[in-house]
Amino acid sequence: MTEILVRELAPALLKDWLAFFDYDAFADNHEWAACYCHFYHADHSARDWDERTSLENRTASSQLILAGRLKGYLAYIDRKPVGWCQAAPRRLVPNLQNDKRFAIPDADGVGSIACFAVAKPFRRSGVARRLLDAACAGFRDQGLAVAEGYPRKQASGDPANYHGPLALFLEAGFAPFSESEKVVVVRKNLGT
Repeated sequence: MTEILVRELAPALLKDWLAFFDYDAFADNHEWAACYCHFYHADHSARDWDERTSLENRTASSQLILAGRLKGYLAYIDRKPVGWCQAAPRRLVPNLQNDKRFAIPDADGVGSIACFAVAKPFRRSGVARRLLDAACAGFRDQGLAVAEGYPRKQASGDPANYHGPLALFLEAGFAPFSESEKVVVVRKNLGT
């Protein structure tokens, strides 16, 4: 079995993160290739998301990474980045609190697992699970009490499961916390 190494995103890994998003993350889903994991950080009140360009999102996310405000984990196989999980204390993911479906009063104690991207050749090989485990361990180390994810109901196919499949979370000990028409919010007590 190929070893999966998971590293917490840091400014020193920006080049790897950009290489993953530039070439591999959405090689089979060009519709979302412009995101650069910026959706939950962009000011949607200033400008519609669909008007933003790939270069704008790439630049904005790069600046957030360098400032330590876009957080998550990169998965590597043979020194090549093959997966990503945006995972941060909820207070660092502004659009979760700005969205009435997800706003909660106890945001300070919660770590949010906003999205996953795994290069197509490495899907269903344990990469997402390793990223999820690293996110939960990171939250625990930061003193957060709860990990939270946002899998989509009725998601079919890999592109629709960019928040992580519900089964992934349930198998890792998460349980449904709340739900809306399209999303099941799942939580796991981290025992801190």
